[in-house]
Amino acid sequence: MNITVEDVRQVWEGRDGSNLVALDGFTHTFKSGRFSCILGPSGCGKSTIAQIVGGLETPTSGKVTIEGANKAGSASVMVWQSQNLFPWRTVIDNVAFGLEMAGVQKAERADKARVLINSVGLTGFERHYPSQLSGGMRQRVALARALIMDRPILLMDEPFGALDAQTKIVMQEELMRIFDETKKTVIFVTHSIDEAILLGDEVIVMTARPGRIKEVLAVDLPRPRSVEMISTPKFGALFDRAFHLIRDEVTKAMQEQNVAAGAAS
Repeated sequence: MNITVEDVRQVWEGRDGSNLVALDGFTHTFKSGRFSCILGPSGCGKSTIAQIVGGLETPTSGKVTIEGANKAGSASVMVWQSQNLFPWRTVIDNVAFGLEMAGVQKAERADKARVLINSVGLTGFERHYPSQLSGGMRQRVALARALIMDRPILLMDEPFGALDAQTKIVMQEELMRIFDETKKTVIFVTHSIDEAILLGDEVIVMTARPGRIKEVLAVDLPRPRSVEMISTPKFGALFDRAFHLIRDEVTKAMQEQNVAAGAAS
């Protein structure tokens, strides 16, 4: 299921009447069954692109075409950095929530939820509440809740950004395993160069705001992948290229933030 983004521009209107251009002329085709990582500095519109593809935001101009989908968002599901789990619902009820809203019968949705809970390594925690789980476990619940909808497109907005380093590695490996099994079309937003290269078939490097595509790096590392690849020469060469592409953009973004902070004080 190809996703074609054509000349998308997003402008936010400020309370004082000023306009902030978040995206300007973003054009790219996300190929079906591929894992695409969007890498860029803070404020460059990475998350906005994911939300536009998911039908959660409407672009100021430009368009998104999803092959075989009637409308934006009907073929996709989003996983956020904040898990947004319902604290009063157990793990199994959180995972099954989307099916419940879709009118699926209780027994059927419970059976499907158990399969997904097992797939993310949480068997035995079905009746636990989010407050009883670690951060990594809660993120697994959020991932299972998204996967149970069985949408062909998986949108992920820095889903591992708040996790500690060890838990992040476990979740990255879990996601790689799931991708190898399902071959969903994945758009993954991240600040991490390592993460983008490890997970992605391509890394879309963006400029500082207004966000444009600076370069698309093809990642020709073999699958299945593991974190051990980070120490290989090929990975190092990709990291070096991505780092040099993004370093200037991060510097620009920081300078803009400093100017804005100075104007506000």
